[in-house]
Amino acid sequence: MTTESPLLIASLPLRRTADALGSGSLDVEKHVHEVCDRLEATGLAVRAVLPEPGRRDRLIREATALLERYPDPADRPPLFGVIAAVKDIFAVDGFATRGGSALPPEIFEMPEATCVRRLRDAGALILGKTVSTEFAYFDPGATANPRNPRHTPGGSSSGSAAAVAAGYAALALGTQTVGSVIRPASFCGVVGFKPTYDRIPTEGVLYISQSVDHVGFFTQDAAGAVLAASVLCNDWRPPPATAERRLPTLGVPEGPYLEQARTEAHEMFTERLARLESQGCTVRRVSALQDIETIAERHRVVYTAEFARVHDAWFRNYAALYRPRAAMLVEAGRAITTEELETARTSIARVRAELEELMSQHDIDLWVSPSTTGPAPEGLGATGDPAMNLPWTHAGLPTVTLPAGTAAAGLPLGLQIAGRAGTDEALLAWAQDLEALL
Repeated sequence: MTTESPLLIASLPLRRTADALGSGSLDVEKHVHEVCDRLEATGLAVRAVLPEPGRRDRLIREATALLERYPDPADRPPLFGVIAAVKDIFAVDGFATRGGSALPPEIFEMPEATCVRRLRDAGALILGKTVSTEFAYFDPGATANPRNPRHTPGGSSSGSAAAVAAGYAALALGTQTVGSVIRPASFCGVVGFKPTYDRIPTEGVLYISQSVDHVGFFTQDAAGAVLAASVLCNDWRPPPATAERRLPTLGVPEGPYLEQARTEAHEMFTERLARLESQGCTVRRVSALQDIETIAERHRVVYTAEFARVHDAWFRNYAALYRPRAAMLVEAGRAITTEELETARTSIARVRAELEELMSQHDIDLWVSPSTTGPAPEGLGATGDPAMNLPWTHAGLPTVTLPAGTAAAGLPLGLQIAGRAGTDEALLAWAQDLEALL
């Protein structure tokens, strides 16, 4: 028996929605009303989007202005009328930034995030802020998983993943320091994309760790991820047409890293690999990430030390307002020396080089692995284990998760795909092909 809750899930694929809004076959004001109706009907159950008095009226005014600016469909920008949501660690003009915390928002004021401005310039309408765990770490917010409200949506981009799954936004921004895009996307059954490190600008975002923080996003479709990436990524180069692409050679990182996946995730992964291989993909099993415990520890040192440095003044003034996990992270980071931090940072380039060298040696196009150690855990007190995402984030490699089936209880499981640094275009092009095969 499935635990899926159809009342909390709605279809809103970005590519098809953008095409309909751009052509005029879907009226932008009608679309705003439909989304707002859905948010008002189910928003209190999902708790993905932060409250905003007068949201509908504001969006209608902005939609009207957009129509007046672009009356001719032929002149409309690529995200004309698309409703996008933004994690509450991004600066957005007209909205306070709280980072899921109780600290006064005035201390976080800064110019609007570059990536948010790119969405607006491309014609998107900003639905509002989505719930984040406190400072994008592990203290969760109130968001429930639209697939089953008794289960976590993941974190730290909890509200963004849930908002896309629930059909409140066709596109939502998130961030990833360990697994905060890929994990919630997998838990909520949507597509999540984390680009090559620094491919999407991070200006205007509250950092956990400048060395490993990535801006990413959520959509319901791989084609929509290509569209969003073309707007958000620096120097985007359109991928080749489908007819010009061969199916990729997939590398499976055998060893202790892969062994972190629990039975349900591993069984799904094995079955999906067999299916992809039967449809023409080459699969190669390669010994990789044998030192995953060391990689994880160095990654922890980097983000812990950098978090403490980012929060130094805020914590001195507002320590009593921090929740327990974030406060403990600051205290732990203060104990890490500059020398220890610099040593840990050297691991980033080393792990990237090692993974890319293995790709060259074994003629691998993409690494594949389970997106999570298992389905979304029950309860809202924790956000799940990011272990399957950590090495790809540490190395700064572009990574995408695709919905790839369900566990016995009906909760989603994802397939995680990673490419070489800088090959975001090829990764997402192949993601469309693999989505079709899956």
